Amino acid sequence: MTSTLDPAALPEYPMARAPGCPFDPPPGLRATQEEGPLTRVRLWDGSTPWLVTRYADQRTLLADPRISADISKPGYPAQTQVTGERSKISFILMDDPEHARLRRMVTAPFTIKRIERMRPGVQKIVDELIDEMLAGPKPADLVEAFALPVPSLVICQLLGVPYSDHDLFQDNSKVIIRRTATPEERDAAMNNLVSYLDELVGAKLAEPAEDLLSGLAERVKAGELTRAEAAQTGVLLLIAGHETTANMIALGTLALLEHPAQLKLLRETEDPGLISSAVEELLRYLHITHNGRRRVALADIAIAGHVIRAGEGVIFPNDIGNRDPEVFAEPDRLDIERDARKHVAFGFGVHQCLGQPLARMELQVVSGTLYKRVPTLALATDLGEVAFKHDGSVYGVYELPVTW
Repeated sequence: MTSTLDPAALPEYPMARAPGCPFDPPPGLRATQEEGPLTRVRLWDGSTPWLVTRYADQRTLLADPRISADISKPGYPAQTQVTGERSKISFILMDDPEHARLRRMVTAPFTIKRIERMRPGVQKIVDELIDEMLAGPKPADLVEAFALPVPSLVICQLLGVPYSDHDLFQDNSKVIIRRTATPEERDAAMNNLVSYLDELVGAKLAEPAEDLLSGLAERVKAGELTRAEAAQTGVLLLIAGHETTANMIALGTLALLEHPAQLKLLRETEDPGLISSAVEELLRYLHITHNGRRRVALADIAIAGHVIRAGEGVIFPNDIGNRDPEVFAEPDRLDIERDARKHVAFGFGVHQCLGQPLARMELQVVSGTLYKRVPTLALATDLGEVAFKHDGSVYGVYELPVTW
C-alpha cells in the first residue's frame, strides 16, 4: 500500500492555522476528522505516516503496546532531523521495560498527595510575582513577569536546581523545542543541559538534599541508575516542568481575555470545583502540544477500516482529538462549566504525562488568583499583533503585553 502512495499529493503536516483563529486547530485537521478516522500526511522528510484525528481511535491506539514511542525505531515520524542517543530525552521516547524502569524512579514526587503539599508554596510564588508585576511599569509582558517564572521557580524547587541559573536552562530549552532549529543547534543545546544536570547530580552525590535530583543521585550510588541516565532524566523534567505550563498560563490568559464572559465567571467564583473545571476546559480547548504525539507501529494493527502496517509512523494530534464533536458538545466553544476531564491534553496510556498533577495544581493556583488580584487585567495590544509560537513543538505566545 505504501509503495503506491504519492507523497506530493498528500497534505503536509503540521498544518497551518487559519488567520485570526489562534486558539483553534488548523482547518485541515477539522476537514480530515470529518472525512474519515485515519488518513495519510506528508512530513518534512517526505515520509507518509498515518494521522489519527478521532478521539476514540487516539485513545485506543495510544493504549496499544504495539504502538511504540521509541524515536530510534525505523519509521518513527520525527518532527525534525534527530541525531545521537541524547535525542531520546530520557524515558519519554522509550518503550517498556526501559521506559517503566526509568519512569518508576521519579514517580513518587509527582503523586497527588505529594503535589498537594506543595500548593501553599506555589501560592506564595504566585502572589509574590503578582506583587512584583503590579509594582512595576505598565504595560508588562505577562510571559516574562509571570507565566515563565511561576513554573520555573516551582520545578527548580522540586528538582533542586538553582533558579539563578534560569537563563541557562530556559535559553537552551527554547532551542530544543524549536522546530526550525538545526540539528547542530539542537545537539549543542541538549549537550549544554545534559552537562549542566550532570554537574548538579555530581553535587548531589557529594551533598544530598531534600529534592528530586538528590533522590536520583541516591539511585546512582545504589547502582540502580547511571549518572548519565540521572542527568538525562533531570533534563526531561526540567524542560517539561517549565515550558508547557508557562505557555499554558500565557495562552490560557489570552483566551480568557478574548472570552470576557468566561473570564468574569472565573474571576468571581469562590468554588474550587469551578476553578478546577476551568483548568480542564482550557487544557481541552487549547493545545500546547500542537504537533501531535508521534509513534510507530511494531506490528500490523487493524483499526477503523484501515490496517497500519508494522514500521509505519502514526501521529495523534491531540488538538483535534479534544475538539471531537462525538465526545465534546460544541467543541469549538470555550465553556469553563463543562466537564472536560476526559481530554487528551496529557496523552493516554503508559506514556501519559507524569507531571500532570503538578501542572494541574499550578494552573489551579494561577486561575484562582491572578484574575481576582488583577480584576482589570487587559490585553495591551491588538490580538493580531500577538506573536504565536507556530514554529515550535510547544505552542504559546512569545510575549503577552498586558495592562490593568
